[in-house]
Amino acid sequence: MQGEKVANSFRLNKVGVTGVVKPVQVRRPNRSVTLTTTLDVFVDLPPDQKGSHLSRNLEAINEVVDRSVRDPVASLEELTDTIAVSLLKRHDYATTSEVWASAAYFLERTSPSGRTSLEPYRLVARANARRGEREVERSIGVEVIGMTACPCAMETVRDDVLKEHPEMAKWPEGFPIITHNQRNRTTVILQEPSNHEVEADELIDIVEDSLSAPTFGLLKRPDEGRLVEMAHRNPKFVEDVVRDVLERLLKRYPKMPDGTWVRVKSEAEESIHKHNALAERSTTFGELRST
Repeated sequence: MQGEKVANSFRLNKVGVTGVVKPVQVRRPNRSVTLTTTLDVFVDLPPDQKGSHLSRNLEAINEVVDRSVRDPVASLEELTDTIAVSLLKRHDYATTSEVWASAAYFLERTSPSGRTSLEPYRLVARANARRGEREVERSIGVEVIGMTACPCAMETVRDDVLKEHPEMAKWPEGFPIITHNQRNRTTVILQEPSNHEVEADELIDIVEDSLSAPTFGLLKRPDEGRLVEMAHRNPKFVEDVVRDVLERLLKRYPKMPDGTWVRVKSEAEESIHKHNALAERSTTFGELRST
């Protein structure tokens, strides 16, 4: 039935399957890791075709995933690239394909007191292929959960304290004072041009360095105090986080082509409000360099 013609013949940009979960073997230095990966795969549908052959999407996924057991892929974005190309071979009526992949990922981190632990992050990858074009557009991204401390409430409290205790004006400038905190979730997704490899671990470091402080699954009491102090010495709005990430990306990748696309989104789960705060910028490296 998929090949039948329909009366209301409109082209569809994306038809496919979402939420396909597979174990993917990925090469890392001196080892390989298994990433439990969720895949969303799509092709476009021409106006003269009723439906897409969805089983071919699963065939393309299974072929690449099964191969990774014997020969691990270099990265999650390489996986999406390979699947995107395979989709166009299997769907001869399609002109574009799009693949998204996301996976939980763990890195060893050290708390302020020196305690090491494996902390969770999220990897994101995307690939877009177009028939007739040799190069596949692919992107890599990360999601990092950390902590921000509100600068506005901090200054309000500081002013109130100084009114009641003028002698505290002698405190060192920038001395931290109480404020409310947020759990911050920041996402970066960066286009990866050919011959410009981007390492996910580097993106995670860039985001964590742009937050008020990192967060940890396990904290003993001394670590809790040091982490809260760290955040209060480095208060941030979500706007600050996004701008700091963009600045660090420019410094880390000075040779990235001007046309390279990047999106940074930071959302703070507010502790004293019933809403969240969000800031986002989608841009190119060229636009960032010109501002």
